[in-house]
Amino acid sequence: MSRETKHYVFAGVGVLFFIAGCVLLMMLSNPQGIWQVLPYICIGAGCGAFGYGVGEIATDRACAKDPQLRKQMEIEKNDERNIAIANQAKAKAYDAMVPVFGVLMIVFALMNVAMTPILLLVATYLLVVGVNVFYLNKYQKEQ
Repeated sequence: MSRETKHYVFAGVGVLFFIAGCVLLMMLSNPQGIWQVLPYICIGAGCGAFGYGVGEIATDRACAKDPQLRKQMEIEKNDERNIAIANQAKAKAYDAMVPVFGVLMIVFALMNVAMTPILLLVATYLLVVGVNVFYLNKYQKEQ
């Protein structure tokens, strides 16, 4: 499958997911369990897949008209300075996320939210911090 065909498939699947989510939303009158959130998951995944597919199609078409533009985009994408800036932004986002998740868990607990969402949030928080510790240990051993 060619690169362009793959992007059209992504956009098509996105539209199908969006339509399926809308149909589920209209057809289910009293949803229970997973059926309460499945339409919204389909709509969100559909919008994401469609946006990605259309964005890549637009990029491919713009670069087809100007091969120099594709070369310039590849250079910028693989530039060490841009990679370092992206990694620094990720680090700052992580530094902000840790206390925000902690506060959110406390707020949910004080609001008497059901235990399941709180435990899912705690598990996610611990997973992210665990991944941080793992890579910190791995990178320190490499030094």
